[in-house]
Amino acid sequence: MLKWIGIVILAVVLVGFLGFYIWSEQTYSATEELLNKVKMDEDPLIKEKNDWLIFNSEDPNGKGLILYPGAKVEVEAYGYIGKSLSEKGYTVVIPKMPFHIAFLGINESEQIMDDFDESLDWYVSGHSLGGVAAASYAYEHQSDVNGVIFLASYPVKSSDFSEGNLPMLSIYAEKDGLTTGEDIEESKALLPSTATFHQIKGGNHAGFGVYGPQKGDRKASIPVWEQQDEIIQTMNRWMKEH
Repeated sequence: MLKWIGIVILAVVLVGFLGFYIWSEQTYSATEELLNKVKMDEDPLIKEKNDWLIFNSEDPNGKGLILYPGAKVEVEAYGYIGKSLSEKGYTVVIPKMPFHIAFLGINESEQIMDDFDESLDWYVSGHSLGGVAAASYAYEHQSDVNGVIFLASYPVKSSDFSEGNLPMLSIYAEKDGLTTGEDIEESKALLPSTATFHQIKGGNHAGFGVYGPQKGDRKASIPVWEQQDEIIQTMNRWMKEH
């Protein structure tokens, strides 16, 4: 009897894992327009290493940015942000997460920092669930990061930064159907009083990458490239100041 119970439990676990795997592989990929704009396979400054997509700069400014992808979003979808910031001097690393879920790879930042030049000043960032995971890493390693940038995201209550002084930037979008303005307003209690907030008028959740529409999101009233450029300009300006 116990043998059969064990077999049933194992079967349930295997079916559950198979269902999760199938779900996790139904990802959001970079659009053809993005892949035509940023030639990631042809650009000698863009490399892949250890499942990291790395955007090197021809004229490094001594600062590095680690960007955690949103849940089920392929790293290439953030290629325009990565390439644009690398052209401004930043070394940008976007790690591929296990099963495309950033919470399963929270400590990727530590491995990346250990692998790169120790003189770089590192910032961690993340889109949506990726931002939650990046904040969780930053909370446990505040002396290792220069700041945190949330892209349509915010920390969980266990990562309460309100009593600290770690520089933080929160970029959110007016028409985001997944990370709403109310979510951002509530998240302010978990961030330092010095945190910077920037709203993208007309932007939406999927516009923090370039991967097309996302289930549950609202329709943007501005082109995705306009939203992307505003994200890049805001990140660059803030990192220069911090």
